[in-house]
Amino acid sequence: MATSVWKGHLTFGLVSIPIRLFAAARTERISLNQLHKVCHSRIRQPQFCPTCNRQIERNEIIKGFEYEKDQYVLFTEEELDKLDPPSARTMEILQFVKTDEVDPLYFDASYYTTPEDAGKKAYQLLLEAMEESGHAAIAKLYMHQREYIVVIRPRAHGLTLHTMFYADEIRSVSEYGQKDGAEPKEQEKKLALQLIESLSAPFDPRQFRDEYRTSLRAMIEAKLKGQEVAAAPHPQLAPVVDLMEALKKSLAGKQAAPRQVPVEMKAPMKAMPEAVPARKRAGKRSAG
Repeated sequence: MATSVWKGHLTFGLVSIPIRLFAAARTERISLNQLHKVCHSRIRQPQFCPTCNRQIERNEIIKGFEYEKDQYVLFTEEELDKLDPPSARTMEILQFVKTDEVDPLYFDASYYTTPEDAGKKAYQLLLEAMEESGHAAIAKLYMHQREYIVVIRPRAHGLTLHTMFYADEIRSVSEYGQKDGAEPKEQEKKLALQLIESLSAPFDPRQFRDEYRTSLRAMIEAKLKGQEVAAAPHPQLAPVVDLMEALKKSLAGKQAAPRQVPVEMKAPMKAMPEAVPARKRAGKRSAG
């Protein structure tokens, strides 16, 4: 059973709904360890105090804010616990907004919101009211020593919560959104619209995959068998000189190419064989 990351109450008006949050997604990646090049031993990262010149235990660690170089304001866990805001246990809905008014740029992490038994009816009431009205809820949530602004929206017959960045955390880039005199011609726009239409399709996330992770898995399996893996080919790209000509060729190529069937996801890589000592493994490779 999945482990919840937060437990508390979601409130709107005088209605209180006991809920739990579960992580809705996680990044899948293959982790590579750092090894010593000479003996292939794994490099360790000890918690080391340079003043005491020794490795320290976790219970010896406290937190501090560096206000000047090497000068710290110190905090105990008990002191930090006193700062917990009301949103540590209760998410109060501050306002409802139209879902399409929330810019996805502000989204951070996603969580599934599920009700406790005592709150199922109130949860369903809120869910259906939000579905029919097209609204999302804005609230605050304290979790992992940070108070988040969150948006809660109906999705797939449940409520999904997204932590969001605050406005002062969104970076501005002076070059972003500037035309700088680059005004396309009407004929170029027309061809671009045709190309977009030819590439249009219903969004299906299952047809996309992490090509790098797939290639890394293949390389791991090949190396375990003493084989080599060929490098993936990369297209040779050049700056577009004639925009109209590039658009026409793109359209012609799209119309001539047969419709491709989405590639099925490969089965997960089989479990690795039982690890052997680093020195023995290194010798085995050099012998091959």
